Amino acid sequence: MGIQCSRLMPCCVDSQVKASVIETPDAEIEDSSEVSNWPTFREFTLEQLKNATSGFAVENIVSEHGEKAPNVVYKGKLENQMRIAVKRFNRNAWPDARQFLEEARSVGQLRNQRLANLLGCFCEGDERLLVAEYMPNETLAKHLFHWETQPMKWAMRLRVVLHLAQALEYCTSKGRALYHDLNAYRVLFDEDGNPRLSSFGLMKNSRDGKSYSTNLAFTPPEYLRTGRVTPESVIYSFGTLLLDLLSGKHIPPSHALDVIRGRNLQMLTDSCLEGQFSDDDGTELVRLASRCLQYEPRERPNPKSLVAALAPLQKETEVPSHVLMGIQHSTTFASLSPLGEACSRKDLTAIHEVLENIGYKDDEGVANELSFQMWTDQMQETLNCKKKGDVAFRQKDFRLAIECYTQFIDAGTMVSPTVYARRSMCYLISDMPQEALNDAMQAQVVSPVWHIASYLQSVALTALGMENEAQAALKDGTTLESKRSATTKQK
Repeated sequence: MGIQCSRLMPCCVDSQVKASVIETPDAEIEDSSEVSNWPTFREFTLEQLKNATSGFAVENIVSEHGEKAPNVVYKGKLENQMRIAVKRFNRNAWPDARQFLEEARSVGQLRNQRLANLLGCFCEGDERLLVAEYMPNETLAKHLFHWETQPMKWAMRLRVVLHLAQALEYCTSKGRALYHDLNAYRVLFDEDGNPRLSSFGLMKNSRDGKSYSTNLAFTPPEYLRTGRVTPESVIYSFGTLLLDLLSGKHIPPSHALDVIRGRNLQMLTDSCLEGQFSDDDGTELVRLASRCLQYEPRERPNPKSLVAALAPLQKETEVPSHVLMGIQHSTTFASLSPLGEACSRKDLTAIHEVLENIGYKDDEGVANELSFQMWTDQMQETLNCKKKGDVAFRQKDFRLAIECYTQFIDAGTMVSPTVYARRSMCYLISDMPQEALNDAMQAQVVSPVWHIASYLQSVALTALGMENEAQAALKDGTTLESKRSATTKQK
């Protein structure tokens, strides 16, 4: 992070979203899990998505394999504070823009609390981007295969497969029965710890139309023969997920079926689950998995029958998912730092003192790429504006500080996250929360993992009466600060 020599992308939080809205017919409400008050699918501008992801910053990548993945997923935040996931396809994907838009619009009509819903897209030139709800609590693969604090409990595993079956049942009822490459990475956990099915898998992977990127050992047999996905192929993949949840490992179906035929249930079950379920429950899940993995597609169950079979098996239904998962809920926090405490109680005097004490330390680390010619009288004048702003900030003359920092920012030759943070603080003290929020978000555009930007957003959002969003920003700040502290200790 540092003072950079480039102009910032314009960002005004209180401006209306300029995206063109695509009207989609309201889906008929078929069950209580369908979301009726969700945003309508829309097309975003590239500028909006760049702003939301801090210019597609590496720090915001959340997909497996990071930058090396053919299609990269970024986390981001829209101007209205909604958290999003942005999937950016490689340039060879989806050469037919019309087909991409048609697919995206079709999937974008789906609205259900069992899905990480598709909110919009961008399609222009070589760029193809999808925008979905952001799920902050990792993937099923992470919690099942790479857990750190506790293995997933049996009751939670049963809840995952039921929610997943309900998601497939809903999609099927809406004419979207095909799901491409269903696996443990496609199941995500929302802020409450509830499992959701990624809407990205409802669209084809790319121009080659491949629907399975996993090892051939996990691919439905008919796909190997025909290269086509059918609704029954999705059920086969669901069966492999049942095995994953039962065993805690990614076992090839052929090997698992051999174990099932040998009636050796103990060999198939995760040792971490000992004592958590009865033999009858385990046997029922194995029976269901073997039905899903039948060689003949017509012998596999449909999503509706999966829901009917899994619903009676549910345990601890009164316990919230985040408790079963052992994850921090959005309304709870780890111990707050002094700065986090000051922000949570909106102590502007204490926040001002912290910002004054750290100075410009957090702007260090990035060299200024200024040519010799740029060090002119104008550049010196710009730096003098910043210095005058700093003196006014220290002396608590916030009106003058705003004026000086604005001159520095408007010059456009240098960008400093600390200047944005300081002007945001001045706006907060001057009872101008909207302007404070704008600056705090710009500080985050410049430096995506700077905890102070998130903390200031929290204070501004509280002043604007957006309590839920303020709590989320405070949690972001706490998380970023703890990661920063851990990194510093390692050094």
